[in-house]
Amino acid sequence: MWKAIKICWWWWMSALAVMAFAAAQSLPGCLQKCGQVEIPYPFGVGVQSGTGNNNCFFQEAFQMDCRNSTLFHGNAEISSISLKGQMDMCMPVSRICFNDTGGEIGKISVSLSTPGFTISSSENKFVSVGCDTYGYLNSFQNSHTYSTGCLTRCYGVPSYQQDDGTCSGIGCCRVDIPLGMRNISIEAFSFNSQQKASDFNNCSYAFVAKEGWFNFSTADLRSLPFDKALLVVDWAISDGTCENERTSQDYACKSNTHCEDSGYGFGYRCICEPGFEGNPYLPEGCRDIDECKESTHDCTSEDNCRNTVGSYECFCPRGYTGTGTKGTGCHPPWRHNSLTILHIVASVGLIVLFVSVAWLYLIYQKRKLMKEKEKFFRQNGGDILQQKLSVKQDSSLTAKIFTAQELKRATNNFHDSLVIGQGGFGTVYKGILPDNTVVAIKKSKLMEQSQIEQFINEVMILSQINHRNVVKLLGCCLETEVPLLVYEFVNNGTLFESIHNKSKACAFTWETRLRIAAEVAGALSYLHSAASTPIILRDVKSANILLDKTLTAKVSDFGASRLMPLDQVELATMVQGTFGYLDPEYMQTNQLTEKSDVYSFGVVVLELLTGRKAVSFDGPEEERSLAMHFLSSLNESRLFELVERGMVNDENEKTLKEVAELAAKCLRLKGEERPSMKEVAMELEGIRMTGKHPWINKHFNNAAESHSLLPQQTSRLTESVDSIVYRNTAWDSITDGVPIDLDDGR
Repeated sequence: MWKAIKICWWWWMSALAVMAFAAAQSLPGCLQKCGQVEIPYPFGVGVQSGTGNNNCFFQEAFQMDCRNSTLFHGNAEISSISLKGQMDMCMPVSRICFNDTGGEIGKISVSLSTPGFTISSSENKFVSVGCDTYGYLNSFQNSHTYSTGCLTRCYGVPSYQQDDGTCSGIGCCRVDIPLGMRNISIEAFSFNSQQKASDFNNCSYAFVAKEGWFNFSTADLRSLPFDKALLVVDWAISDGTCENERTSQDYACKSNTHCEDSGYGFGYRCICEPGFEGNPYLPEGCRDIDECKESTHDCTSEDNCRNTVGSYECFCPRGYTGTGTKGTGCHPPWRHNSLTILHIVASVGLIVLFVSVAWLYLIYQKRKLMKEKEKFFRQNGGDILQQKLSVKQDSSLTAKIFTAQELKRATNNFHDSLVIGQGGFGTVYKGILPDNTVVAIKKSKLMEQSQIEQFINEVMILSQINHRNVVKLLGCCLETEVPLLVYEFVNNGTLFESIHNKSKACAFTWETRLRIAAEVAGALSYLHSAASTPIILRDVKSANILLDKTLTAKVSDFGASRLMPLDQVELATMVQGTFGYLDPEYMQTNQLTEKSDVYSFGVVVLELLTGRKAVSFDGPEEERSLAMHFLSSLNESRLFELVERGMVNDENEKTLKEVAELAAKCLRLKGEERPSMKEVAMELEGIRMTGKHPWINKHFNNAAESHSLLPQQTSRLTESVDSIVYRNTAWDSITDGVPIDLDDGR
């Protein structure tokens, strides 16, 4: 009975000690809480009761004041204090307001003397609110002042200029706070008091706010709904460092703690050592954690746990073996009996059986995978391709056949994070080959068996194309259900992005656009007339033209392309392409010709000229088709109204007009009246040359002499723009019922 009483007494006293420690965050005889806010030492209010004049705070900088159940530090209201070195406080908003006549009716400037604290640069933002407002955040240290701030303007009713929740400079601005700002003042100013007097917004505000606490609304411009803002300050002990303060009498870190410099220029903080907990600033320091009682150990049970100073250890009872941890536990002494031997034999037998079955299964799966790869290889025309390659062994331009394993490793098993493009013909991944070559790997959609031989022929022909403005096909993989094509990697996005992304378009000059147009025309001319078998791309558009780091154009995506037999000038196919770029004649007749690419190229030239998309449903109906809108504007002599703003100047006006006329010729309704891509390429090169060397025109007094400098084939391209526009505007609508592929072709 006495033993039970002693155990109960010991447990009760231990519980009291734990509870007393949990509550003892302040010095004895000092205020523990003010309202709902705990006051941990080194912070404190007043002096210790019963000790004379001993302060409840460590330094004057940590002195607090409790008034009406609210904790204050100076003029700032404290809402929470963390021993990890941060404190939340509410600070008044600085403001300046004006009456109807522009007279100042109220100005509040805010200051906070915080010698031991700094405004947290990671947890706060400095904010100004108003329509003609600028705010300053000043810091005063060592007889020096440094400041930060921001300004905001808006014109008219702000709801038409700014969205709720957005604080980007119109009606509201927000900036980062520099590291180490203390002893601060905040001031709000107005640019124009008279404007304030007549405006819906008659006040300007400035304040520091905790990240995420303030969410701007346009209603704040009429009246800010709060007078105080929540902010975070970082606090530290003194102005010294751990190394300098460790030997001083006022060193704050007590037993079982270590010191850590604050990291923002002055002061240090104290942290409990691993295995200890509590308030590291109290005289008794941090106490040892009993991991065995608090179940923070990995022993098999509390009975197998022994607490040590700052840690614990696991053990097994006498007569047992093991570590006493949950991983291995404790085991009785070894006994050589038949049951143990039987268990061992059975376990070994099960392991052998399991390993054998797993080994046979792996062999089966490996053979199954090899057969599947062989099946796909033959199904995708691998035998045909190998036969063709064997004939061209001496050529350096033939395609390489990659294994599926090579391309899986190159793309991290075709991970989604490496997808760089998707379209109607497949998905494109970025890959890195073993020799560190970066490639683009296209995973096509399912292919009809009847198209295999044509696919192999295309691979052979495309792999032999060696043109600086055509994306190089490096090879393919035929061991997968759908063939994989491997292209050179072009790393600067598409022409579509450069034209229509306003942040890129600003640096996209007319000279660059003209050069790109000439490069694309040269590539298409090569495909039409210089390749061993003519190739019609069929989906010429800005999204299928890639740009490298030097903004050199690369024609890509041959998923919709067709080989044109040498004895044919047109090919009957199902209409396929992208709406806005499709040749109207091709859509009506289903007859694909080289001139279909010429029409699509003309639309790309219009994009370069105007910065507009081929099809847009945002404006009036007559402006939805860029081609029709362009021809109409050209006919009405409104060309330069359509050209992208800021691109026209005295030096390039003539060049722009010549390119526009060439684009109009490409957009003729009848394919036979359009120029060939070879003629277009030569014409563009001639325009570029005259643009680069204006002295050419100075030596000749008429257009005929100027054109004599250009290739003779271009002479028939000089007919008047009026006749071109007339022939194009004669077409009213596209024949109904023609199947159109609206996919982007990538």
